[in-house]
Amino acid sequence: MTETPVLVIGGGPAGIAAACTLAAAGLPVTLVEQGDRPGGAIHRRPADAATPPVPAPPGQEDRWRALEAGLAAAAERVTVRTRCLFLGVDADGLCLIEDRAVARVDALAPRALVLAVGAVERVRPVPGWHHAGVVTAGGLQVMMKRTGRVPDGRWVLAGSGPLLMAVASQMSALGRPPLALLEASVPLGPAAAALLAAPEYLAEGAWHAGNLLRRRVPVRAGWRLERIEAADGGLRLLARDRRGRRHTLDTDRVALHDGIRPNDFGLAEEGDACGFPVVRAGDCREVLGGRAAVADGRAAALRVLDRLGRPHPDGPAPGPVLARHRRAQAALARLYDGAASGTLSLPDDTVLCRCENRTVGDLRAALEGDRPSPREVRLTARFGMGACQGRFCADWVVAALRERGAAEAEAAAAAMTGRRWPLRPVPIRAFLDQNTTRAAERDEHARADERETDTERT
Repeated sequence: MTETPVLVIGGGPAGIAAACTLAAAGLPVTLVEQGDRPGGAIHRRPADAATPPVPAPPGQEDRWRALEAGLAAAAERVTVRTRCLFLGVDADGLCLIEDRAVARVDALAPRALVLAVGAVERVRPVPGWHHAGVVTAGGLQVMMKRTGRVPDGRWVLAGSGPLLMAVASQMSALGRPPLALLEASVPLGPAAAALLAAPEYLAEGAWHAGNLLRRRVPVRAGWRLERIEAADGGLRLLARDRRGRRHTLDTDRVALHDGIRPNDFGLAEEGDACGFPVVRAGDCREVLGGRAAVADGRAAALRVLDRLGRPHPDGPAPGPVLARHRRAQAALARLYDGAASGTLSLPDDTVLCRCENRTVGDLRAALEGDRPSPREVRLTARFGMGACQGRFCADWVVAALRERGAAEAEAAAAAMTGRRWPLRPVPIRAFLDQNTTRAAERDEHARADERETDTERT
């Protein structure tokens, strides 16, 4: 068993900021990142160091350079472990980390745990979204950032949210713009005025809009994707505009996106239930975006220091920064409302749970008769029972329960998914090595105890 004073999970802006703040307070830190290098989703760099990164707005690059500099300055106290995956906290209160570089699972006993694992995408189910060639917009962006290029083929982006514009912009900057961007919302109105208090949002939006204008990318506001069909070796998209007119687009691939939500599936709650302080930082606590993540990481570190009775290092107070970004994110949420229809209005053949291939028709049948609880829907209809543990389908099943009149408290997604960490493949060898290591450590501890006893007797 390896001991470390503070363990930070996630090498994005929040995790790096938390690690640097804790280091500035004199605590050694282990920063765990599942990628090849720190940066998280927003600052992900290409797998090949010789490949130039995907073009990004100037402010975003400035933020990354500041984070890199901070991490370098804290190198004496911060140990960075890349290609390592957090598996969860076991019954003994040990944090299990899979080191993929050496195929080993390490059990760490931290003095405190900071969880900064970001957000997950929300994708509104649409008939045919299970076809090959359909990905999430965030997944497409990750592919671009890892390879430095846009995957081959014709692309259409559809759904709702500012990420769609960002991905379309970056595709354009790389020389392969999408055929079209179908934005279900019409992001105009009084809510836009609230962004004037956060000019960096407007500057970044203008940078992306400029890329789209230069490449003449069609942006269709108020268009909702209604169905995806396989056709002529590609995909055919059926969409409806804000006036109710239907349109058909032929493409090779489509990227869907309908906002993001905290990546809190199976996460330990904040508190001391694990035997040590646990705090959350960044988008897994509250979705405030990459700009706010640095302040939120610092805030999480300060909470750890309070729990450990340690003084705060010098630095700006995170509260006012978080409040400003919270107002900006609320304005964005009003602009990109999506105006989505209910789950039960979707056709019966719409797949809701891709892990178990469960459809809206299956859900409708499960809801007949008495009002079932979220857990009953899970057990009888197998929604949320797949490998991802409801990461994608739980929200939409819960929305259907609310449509049928379930109380808000009864229909919480956590009531259906529970607190099980999503399943991840781990090599058997990794656990064998861990058990061997634990046995060797137990033997060494026993020998040390014997030596200490012999010394006392002498």
